[in-house]
Amino acid sequence: MSKVAFYTLGCKLNFAETSTIGDKFLDRGYEIVGFNDSADVYVVNTCSVTDGAEKECRQIVRRALRVNPDAFVIVTGCYAQLRPEEIAKIDGVGAVLGSKEKFNLFDYLKNFKKDIKPEIYVSPTEELDSFHSSYSTEADSRTRAFFKVQDGCDYKCSFCTIPLARGRSRSANPEEVISEFKSLVENGYKEIILTGVNVGDYGKNLDYNLYKLLNDLLKTEGDFRIRISSIEPNLLTDEIIDLVAAEDRLCKHFHIPLQSGSPKILRLMQRRYKTEDYFRLIHKIVNRIPDAGIGVDVIVGFPGETDEDFLDTYNFLKDLPVSYLHVFTYSERPNTKAEKMPEHVTHEIRKKRNNMLRILSEKKRNEFYRKMMGKELTVLFESENNNGFIKGFSSNYVRVKIPFDENLINQFVKVKIKEIDGNIVTGEYSLIVNSFKTKAG
Repeated sequence: MSKVAFYTLGCKLNFAETSTIGDKFLDRGYEIVGFNDSADVYVVNTCSVTDGAEKECRQIVRRALRVNPDAFVIVTGCYAQLRPEEIAKIDGVGAVLGSKEKFNLFDYLKNFKKDIKPEIYVSPTEELDSFHSSYSTEADSRTRAFFKVQDGCDYKCSFCTIPLARGRSRSANPEEVISEFKSLVENGYKEIILTGVNVGDYGKNLDYNLYKLLNDLLKTEGDFRIRISSIEPNLLTDEIIDLVAAEDRLCKHFHIPLQSGSPKILRLMQRRYKTEDYFRLIHKIVNRIPDAGIGVDVIVGFPGETDEDFLDTYNFLKDLPVSYLHVFTYSERPNTKAEKMPEHVTHEIRKKRNNMLRILSEKKRNEFYRKMMGKELTVLFESENNNGFIKGFSSNYVRVKIPFDENLINQFVKVKIKEIDGNIVTGEYSLIVNSFKTKAG
């Protein structure tokens, strides 16, 4: 039996798509093995958000060939879509497939025999117009599934290559989403995370939207909850917030990109909101859902970001009732407006600002966890035994551990929070919850 191994860089969307590619190999009789094992074919699904991801791609290809020098290496994903010729120069690469071609790789690669020159199949960005449904799951249990419902982006943020790598915004047909969602629930997945490049844009050009989709998914029979992945602040509507507040099967958790708390930098980034809009949105959520977990994406070191601009961001976040930050250091991306902007920030200063916000993030998380002390949270526990503990996430994205009990695996459990242990809290459980089971309609 031939063997294939996968390595995924980047976002949860990439992981979902890798799972779909993996299914195509399974359908053809391949065995999927770990990336450190010897395989006949290695598939590297790449990201191009940061310079580090591209460097890591090159390292991953070399790593695969150290395990099996005769293996056929396929590189696909966003980096492959944007820089195919650059990837083709990496020694040992057998084929480069773009964002459209990766889902039909067996149509392009009739056999996995190395040629002198790598095969390149990459469609122009304007031809990235089809939608391929995907989902990925936790490796060790049927607990959480990352379900792709949207792809591409119509935004023109000055730092971002995603529209070039994935094309225009497009969505899965609602009927197909509902059908696949029901299958995931029937197969035992208790938490389903809706993902996409710009998931809040779901339903555009379909006379449909994310709010309608959530309502339709909630008609599904079963014991489940839905978590919305990262959503743009201008697309998080009052009706979605109200629905999340009213419905136990919607996680009380939002991840909302800010990118900068400096009005000047936001304008340079070509974002679609102002700091005052973001401020009002966060306070609206907290007023409506007091214990909501709120994560924030922020970029430091954008061209033109002075010390004063950075302090605007720092102070804006410091005073905002959010629970954690995802901090990114700006890196120059080819073919973006930001790459050509003047006043680039030194890497030393970028690193310093990144560290400052990471420390602030830990403080924010700790403050949020302290608010949870003594409260009872509903936690979905995973299957792995971690040194005598079982771990899981609450609806509002608090990481929780309690002594391991296999009866709690993939169950919704009420846990009273007792204390903080670093980036996780401990508690004691009172009962297994079955109240999420719902009636159709």
